[in-house]
Amino acid sequence: MMMKYHYKFEKVLTLKEREKEEALSIYQNAVKTFEEVAEELYRLLKKKEDLEQFQAKKLQSGFAVQEIRHYQRFIVNMDKTISYYQELVLNARNRMNWCQAQLIEKNVEVKKYEKIKLKDYEKFLELQKLEEDKLTDEISTIQYFQRS
Repeated sequence: MMMKYHYKFEKVLTLKEREKEEALSIYQNAVKTFEEVAEELYRLLKKKEDLEQFQAKKLQSGFAVQEIRHYQRFIVNMDKTISYYQELVLNARNRMNWCQAQLIEKNVEVKKYEKIKLKDYEKFLELQKLEEDKLTDEISTIQYFQRS
């Protein structure tokens, strides 16, 4: 007589695994957003650096005042955009870190329920072995008395 194993917290474990998968997906999206915003910030910083180098070369070779003003306004506007993207990067990094913490927490919860399941299954096997041993003893006893 084989007993079938049933884990009493199976639905909870399934729910926790689903929550973990959801947290992983949210974390991956947060990482993607962070990377995109950080790449845009890098692109803007590089563009500003190139523009400043270009302006420095133009100043050495002679530059119309009108052009100097034009480039200065452009650089000021770039600085505003860079500042905006620095804030976006900071927010995206904070969100990514928060999502990572949530993912770690969900992972720990799943591990706890998996550990409980493993211990419960080991207990089940132990009880099943005891039942089998008991049954074997009874059969041996019956056979002994039938031979006597």
